[in-house]
Amino acid sequence: MMPSSPIRKLAPYAEEAKRNGIHVYHLNIGQPDIKTPDCALEALHNIDREILEYSPSDGFLSLRTKMVSYYARYGIYLSPDEIIITAGGSEAVLFAFLTCLDPGDEIIITDPFYANYMAFAISAGAIIKSVKTSIEDGFRLPPVEAFEEQITPRTKAILICNPNNPTGYLYTRSEMNQLRDIIKKHNLFLFSDEVYREFVYTGMPYISAFHLEGIEQNIVLIDSVSKRYSECGTRIGCLCTKNKMVRDAVMKFCQARLSPPLIGQLVAEASVDVDTSYLHGVYEEYLDRRNFLVDGLNKIPGVYSPIPMGAFYTVAKLPVDDAEKFCIWCLSEFRYKGATVMMAPAAGFYTEPGEGKHEVRIAYVLNKDDLAKALECLAKALEAYPGRI
Repeated sequence: MMPSSPIRKLAPYAEEAKRNGIHVYHLNIGQPDIKTPDCALEALHNIDREILEYSPSDGFLSLRTKMVSYYARYGIYLSPDEIIITAGGSEAVLFAFLTCLDPGDEIIITDPFYANYMAFAISAGAIIKSVKTSIEDGFRLPPVEAFEEQITPRTKAILICNPNNPTGYLYTRSEMNQLRDIIKKHNLFLFSDEVYREFVYTGMPYISAFHLEGIEQNIVLIDSVSKRYSECGTRIGCLCTKNKMVRDAVMKFCQARLSPPLIGQLVAEASVDVDTSYLHGVYEEYLDRRNFLVDGLNKIPGVYSPIPMGAFYTVAKLPVDDAEKFCIWCLSEFRYKGATVMMAPAAGFYTEPGEGKHEVRIAYVLNKDDLAKALECLAKALEAYPGRI
């Protein structure tokens, strides 16, 4: 059965609170409040077309050519025909699953994981096998043995998100090499969701799947312009692979849906030219927010959050009987200074029922003034919640 999104499932409660005049601090969804680059908005405002036509099914060559230059800055070397433009990173994940996995095939993912991966797996008839990570050790990658225990004759791929959504974890070179060895030994696909590569808050280098030697034909990279340019609504992502058989199969799905969004591609193409000062400013803003939020969370009695090293999320443990009940209660019953806070119950990011019961995912996508008010709301809510433990 298709699961509800833990990110959006409580939206009706939030909408009801807003109808009653309550301000809701949205920490539940990775929708940045950062302004989209001026060059992107100018491209949108100055579309010089009399017909809004279909684009090629794999996206405009001009955009794919610019993406080649973008990736080269990160030591990722591709040609335009190795990049397929998709309707957001979500379509790239779905097409990767539909192409590389047959019904009944298994894919290994570290738990907790971005909840929509489950929806895409169900759509493809695939089965997710999880390898557990823990908030107590910052969600670091488990040892090789944990992966080996999950591998069966039906295992076809491992999926990672690096930096990670929902945990903010960043894989080390050693961990990526460990994954490479497993992929090579069992001849699996490595699906690597790298949409948050701009947001790495450590001195360690960002390691792409394409930096791993010896498995070039096994890699399918997932990307999106949504987060780095604050363009979630343009719905432009891409699937990158050097495996021609995979590309040819993906193109059949691309042709079936005709083309990726025209206007989104025009905006994305302009965005690749953004001045580096924009990306640096966004990075500094999120780093400041991360430090402020995590410090504030860990000052609330009974709350614990590890320090995320990438993306703009953290998973926090709360002293409550049930985090989903608490999140609903915050929206439906709790008010502080005319406001409340909305978070994503972390149970929806885990495979097994009961896991993540006391945890929430928090997106630090609000400015620091709003984060401060949201933290104050959360602290007061935890004081008043009848199910506190």
